[in-house]
Amino acid sequence: MAERLMKKCLKEANIDFVQVSSRGLQATGELCTENACKVLKILNADARKRKSVKINKFDLKTLYIAMTPAIKDKVKGRVILMRDLCNSDIEDPYGQDVQAYLVCAKLIYTACQNLTDKLIKIGGEI
Repeated sequence: MAERLMKKCLKEANIDFVQVSSRGLQATGELCTENACKVLKILNADARKRKSVKINKFDLKTLYIAMTPAIKDKVKGRVILMRDLCNSDIEDPYGQDVQAYLVCAKLIYTACQNLTDKLIKIGGEI
């Protein structure tokens, strides 16, 4: 959801100099859940199914955004926490109902909007 919501924010702000890609430390190629797709559709974001992708390597040019402190600790490179962008921890809604996914997605969307605003203010250099 984060990748799709960030892409939506960037498109709305006419920012085309940022590449967004979602990767997981333990991704196994599973498709996004039905509830995630439903919520993305509700928020007018790309709701097509997509397989999860495992991150293979880290680099110093990329800004990584971790969902939890535990994930942040495993990332080698420039990394911030999603909660630093929305002032709230974001719980994984996996296995929960659509409402739980919607709460999660709205927090992520707020974080993505805040990051987009920062990109506009600083001209893209992070």
